[in-house]
This record gives sequence, C-alpha cells and structure tokens, in this order.
Amino acid sequence: MQNQESSSHRGLGKGATLEKLYYPYGLSVNALDTLYVVVAANNRVMRWLQGAKQGTVILGGNGRGIAANQFNEPMSLSFDKNGNLYVVDHINYRVQRFTRV
Repeated sequence: MQNQESSSHRGLGKGATLEKLYYPYGLSVNALDTLYVVVAANNRVMRWLQGAKQGTVILGGNGRGIAANQFNEPMSLSFDKNGNLYVVDHINYRVQRFTRV
C-alpha cells in the first residue's frame, strides 16, 4: 500500500461566517490545490486556498433568490477547460455559467 496524505477542513457547524460550511455539497480542486465548495444552506460558492483557516465567497452569498448573483440551494459545480464555472442551482431549476472565476 502506498503512503497517502490526507487533510480536511471542518466546517465548525451551522452559520454564515467564512470558516463555516453549512450543508456543503459539490466541490472541485484545481491544479494549485485550491478548493471550491458549493454551500447550499448559505446559497454561495466558496474558495479555500491551501492551508487557509477560512474561505472566500466568490459567488452568491446575497440571500436566496433568482437574480443572477443569487442561488437557491446550489448543489454542484464544475469547471470547463477554459476556467468557466458551472453551478447547478437546484430550486431555481437552472445551471449558471460564470466566466473565469
């Protein structure tokens, strides 16, 4: 068996502060080990730099809604080869594309 390295970030419970992950669902990690997480209960997408104690809201976080800068229970995300981000916005029945986040 090969040696494997593991790390995790504990979301520290419910809430909207930047060190909390309240119902995290989808995630993606890029080549720089930056973690992107969809946080459904806070209707936002967060970016966590390697070793960071808290994340940064990069999309959403403006309350629940249907505007272009809002989500209603986002569930997953994916990047394409050009760096565009796609977010599945569950309750709004849509997939949103964000150019080079």
